[in-house]
Amino acid sequence: MSPLAQVFAVIAALIHVLFFVMESILFPQPKVWKRFGLKSQSDADVAKPIMLNQGFYNLFLALGVFVGVALVHTASVASGVAVVMFGCACMLLAALVLVTSNRRFFTASLVQGLLPLLAIVLVAV
Repeated sequence: MSPLAQVFAVIAALIHVLFFVMESILFPQPKVWKRFGLKSQSDADVAKPIMLNQGFYNLFLALGVFVGVALVHTASVASGVAVVMFGCACMLLAALVLVTSNRRFFTASLVQGLLPLLAIVLVAV
């Protein structure tokens, strides 16, 4: 796995850690829930448990990529590449779901999916 693919994968994972922080820790703050398109505190209160869960999904994807990159630097290179590819593929697919569910989230979808796509392409070529 090329160093550049690893860099893209790790940056994508760090972005997903940021999503975790926003969705699971900082979500009760109005400036955060408004970024997700919510209009009122009552909407945010309803969405809070879902966002908590979603944040942890993002954290677990990030951890998978971190573990995969670590495995690439051990005797388990093939396993590490497989784990990184799986994590990046999940991130990319989630970005596609996001943009197809609401075109307003095109930029967010690019942030979420571009780096994992680049990592996948670099591993595939």
